[in-house]
Amino acid sequence: MMRILFGAVLGLLVAYPALLAVVLAVVAAVVSQPAVLAAAAGVLLWPRIARTVRGWAP
Repeated sequence: MMRILFGAVLGLLVAYPALLAVVLAVVAAVVSQPAVLAAAAGVLLWPRIARTVRGWAP
């Protein structure tokens, strides 16, 4: 799914170069918010965290 989404975004950026400025502005706005970064890291790392916690249980 991520591969398809990445390909679609890349295709749009190639087809419409003006979108690059919009995408960069959105990425900069998201990255400048520490809470958003923490939430994204939690979502991306949750499966690994869940496996680790299950491994700790007897």
